[in-house]
Amino acid sequence: MHRRARSTKGIAINAATEKDRPTSGAHSSTREPARSRSSDALRAAQMYYLQDLTMNAIARELRTSRSTVSRLLSLARDTGLVEIQVNNPAHRAPYLEHEIRRRFGVEAHVVPVSDLISDSEALDRVAIQAARTIGPLVDSNAIIGVAWGSTLSAVSQHLSRRITHDSTIVQLNGAGNTQTTGIAYASEILRRFGHAYGARVEQFPVPAFFDHADTKTAMWAERSVQRILGLQQRMTMAIFGVGSTNSGIPSHVYSGGYLDDADLRALDAEGVVGDVATMFFRSDGSHQDLQINQRSTGPDLELLLRVPRRICIVSGETKISGLRGALAAGLPTDLILDEATARWLVQEV
Repeated sequence: MHRRARSTKGIAINAATEKDRPTSGAHSSTREPARSRSSDALRAAQMYYLQDLTMNAIARELRTSRSTVSRLLSLARDTGLVEIQVNNPAHRAPYLEHEIRRRFGVEAHVVPVSDLISDSEALDRVAIQAARTIGPLVDSNAIIGVAWGSTLSAVSQHLSRRITHDSTIVQLNGAGNTQTTGIAYASEILRRFGHAYGARVEQFPVPAFFDHADTKTAMWAERSVQRILGLQQRMTMAIFGVGSTNSGIPSHVYSGGYLDDADLRALDAEGVVGDVATMFFRSDGSHQDLQINQRSTGPDLELLLRVPRRICIVSGETKISGLRGALAAGLPTDLILDEATARWLVQEV
C-alpha cells in the first residue's frame, strides 16, 4: 500500500492558479521552466493532499526523488496552490475572537503568541498569519490601499503569490519628510504587495505631512495628485496598522523623523491616542477637528470608512490605546492581532 491516512479538512488546492497563467505570447518560451515546475507542484499537491499518496509513492510516479517532491509541496504552499487552515473542532470561533466580534462588530483573527517571546518575534508571527489571511481575500479587479509602517513592512515580507487580473495597489499616504523622500521605504512595501498579487503599483510621492494646510489644498488640486486620490476613492480594500507613540516596536511615523517635538506636544494636548495612515484620532474615535490631520497626506477617515473591506493588523499590547481609538472610529472591518493584545482588548475599561 502506498497510502496513509491524511485528513483534507481545511486544505484547498487552487488548480485555477495554474490554469489562469498565460500560455502564449512573446515571452512564453522563457516561462516554460517555471510553468513546468508549477505544474509538477500542483500534481504533487493533488496526489499528497487529495489522494493521500506518500511522498515516496509520488516520487515514483513523477520519476523523481523524495526530496524533490518535498520541495514541490513547499512550492505549492508558498505560491498559493495549496492553502492550509487549522480548524478547531471544539470551538469554531475561539473565545477571544468571539468576544471581539460581539463587542466591536469586526471579524477577528487572533494569533496564538507566547508572552515569553520578544516584541519583534511576536510581530513576525502576526505578520505571517496576516499575510496568509489576506491572500484569499484578494480578488481580481481590486483596488487595494496599503499604508506604510513597521507592521505592513513585516507583513509584506511573507505574502504568498496569488495571481489576480487588472488589480491595483495604491499607496495610502505620502512618506517624505525633512530627512528623506521615504520613496525607497514605502516603494519596497508596495512592490512586494504588487508582486504577490500580480497587481499594478501606484505610489504617492508626496510628504507625509505638509508644513501648511494651504499647501496641501493647492497640491490636491493638481491633476497628477487627483489621479491617485481618485484611485483611493474607489478602493475595494484597505490594509493598515495602528500607529502608537509607545509601542514596543516604535511606529515608523513616530521614530522616522516625521513629527517634531512641537507636533508630539500638540498630539498629547489634543488627546490623540494613535493614527492610521498618518491620520490621527482620540480614544473616542473623534478626529475631524485635529489640526495635524489638515496637513497629513493620509486618506480622510470618512473616506476610509466607505471602503468595503478594511483590514487592520496590530502586534503588541502597547498599541491597545490606539487600537481602541481605531475601533471607536469604526475603521477596521477585519482585525488581525496577537493573543496578548486580544486579551487586553476584551477587558472592561
